[in-house]
This record gives sequence, C-alpha cells and structure tokens, in this order.
Amino acid sequence: MDFKLIGKDAGSKARAGVVTTDHGEIETPIFMPVGTVASVKGVHQRELKEDINPDIILGNTYHLYLRPQIDILEAAGGLHKFMNWDRNILTDSGGYQVYSLSANRKIKEEGVKFKSHIDGSYHFFTPENVMDIQRTIGADIIMAFDECTPYPCDYNYAKRSMHMTHRWLDRCIKRFNDTPDKYGYQQTLFPIVQGSTYKDLRKQSAEYIANAGAEGNAIGGLSVGEPAEEMYAMTDVVCAILPEDKPRYLMGVGTPINILENIALGVDMFDCVMPTRNARNGMLFTAHGTINIKNKKWEADFSPVDKMGITFVDTYYSKAYLRHLFAANEYLGKQIATIHNLGFYLWLVREARKHILAGDFYEWKNKMVKQMDKRL
Repeated sequence: MDFKLIGKDAGSKARAGVVTTDHGEIETPIFMPVGTVASVKGVHQRELKEDINPDIILGNTYHLYLRPQIDILEAAGGLHKFMNWDRNILTDSGGYQVYSLSANRKIKEEGVKFKSHIDGSYHFFTPENVMDIQRTIGADIIMAFDECTPYPCDYNYAKRSMHMTHRWLDRCIKRFNDTPDKYGYQQTLFPIVQGSTYKDLRKQSAEYIANAGAEGNAIGGLSVGEPAEEMYAMTDVVCAILPEDKPRYLMGVGTPINILENIALGVDMFDCVMPTRNARNGMLFTAHGTINIKNKKWEADFSPVDKMGITFVDTYYSKAYLRHLFAANEYLGKQIATIHNLGFYLWLVREARKHILAGDFYEWKNKMVKQMDKRL
C-alpha cells in the first residue's frame, strides 16, 4: 500500500491524499459504505459502483466469519469474487462486535470467547486467528484485534484494556508478518488507537501505535455514546501524534457534521452504518439539513427527493412518492433512501477534498455545518 499527501488546508489540519493498493486508488478524505455481510444493505453492487461510486467499502469480520463462513469465502476466491466487487475492501477485526455483545462474551488475555447471535454456538477470537480470518476474507486493509471500551468507562478499566489492546497488536503484527498475502494481491494491517476519553491514555496509545510503524493507523473506541466535543478532543490529541505520512482512519463515525469536523482535525478515512440505517428509518441527509420523509408535511410535496441530484434517485422520484412508499412499508422506499444517503455522504467527502485542494476548506466546512444542522 502507498499513501501520498497531495494537499493541506491552511485554516485547519484537513488533508487530501491518495491511498494506492492492488485494487486501485482511494482518494481521501473518503467515506466507506458498510457492507456488513458481503452486502451494503438494500443496494445492488451495480448501483453501488455506478451511482454511489466509493473507492472502498467495509466488510465485517465477525458477521462474515459466522455467515457465510470462512471456508465458503475461501472457495469463492475471497470476498471480492464472492460479492463481485473489484475495488478495495477493508475489514474490521470483530473487536467492536465483541464489545456490543457484552452479555455474551468473556475477554481474557488469550482472546475473546463469544456466543453467536445466530445459533448460540460458542467461538473464540484471538489476535492470531483474527489475522488468519481476515487474510482469508481477502480484505485489502485488515484491522488489528482490539477491545473497544464502552462509554462511560472507568479510568483503570480503560487503562488495562488499552494495554491489552497493545499486547494483542504485537501478536497481530507477528502473525500478520508470518503469513503470506492471499489471492495474489497485497494486504495491509492497520493498528487501532484506544484509551476511551482520557487524554493521557489516548496520547500513550497513539505513541505506541505510531511506533508500530504500520502503513496506516486507525482510531477506535469513539462514537460509542460520548459527546461530540469529547470525540473531537480525542481525535485532535491522536492526530497530532500519528505520523503525517500515513492515512488515519476514524472508525464508526458518524453524522455528516462529525465527518467534516474530524476531517478538519486531520482524519482521512471514515465508515458508519448511519447513512444506511437512518435511510431505512426514513431519515434523509441533505446539504441543507435532515428530512424525516415519514412526516405528513411531505405527503403532497411533488418536488424531487433532493434537487441537488447527486444520484439518479434524487430527481427520479418525488418526496411525496417516497413518503408513500414508507407509509406502505414498501422495500423500494428503503432502497431509494439508502442510495440517496450514501450518495450524499460520498458527495460530501469529495466536496471536502475539492475545498482542501482549493485552499478554502475551513470556511466551506463552517458554512456546511451550519446548513446541515437543521431539521427540514
């Protein structure tokens, strides 16, 4: 993997770059649609590629490991071939899913024993087998196995957890370096900074991760319920320490406003289920604020879904029609809203990139944050 910084914003720490892997170029800042179980919910790969057009998507190790299972993915020749996606894929390590299964898992130094949410069967994730699983899934970018702490989190727990994440990282790196790439293309490992919302722990973790010398780095354990101000404060601390010549990935973030604020702090890569999950509940993100399409006010509004026309659905359908689909519980409504939201997120990060390169990102970001912080 290669990363080139090609521009910086004078008024903030925002950067524009290009990540190059064997599956092509990723222009940063980038938003990665979440394809949890080898599918971005409700979207055909053709629409994903031609209308939403991301350079990279995310797959979920925990879910893919349970279903369709690793032997099926290996027989298919990896996740790219299984789902017919010829661009980049990043896989998370399963650490976040293990965190969200708090009632059904046991964390030990060796790894994590957890109960499948599908059939109740028991499984064991270790730093080593999570590297092997992700190699076999076939991601271009593989995440280190970590523990994601909850919010709020006791200082001593956060400290113990962070040190364990660092020890697990050493084991991940060793296993990763001892195993070959699969399927004929290069795979890259990103470690993850932890430390909850404690500045000293975040600083310590960022230094440990920076010293690991990986080709890219991630920031985990944020967007788990803490106030946005705390998220930004932690991101700021970490970005000041992580190497400037490596991409920085903030995991699981967030709203369009969160994304712009974190770009301003020096983050390059994002993923979040919010655009797809909120779409399925009738919430549309736009450049001028959010729309709850289920509201009665849209019942006879025959204007386009979004006159900006970022994707084909925006001008092909009206707000009244989309509201009707949700009222009738018709699947097409969820699909339209999902394509719209993902298209908007990709437009937003690409617009941010343009403004970084033009040198007026900070002013544009402040204007957009004000505009988007409205209910329409």
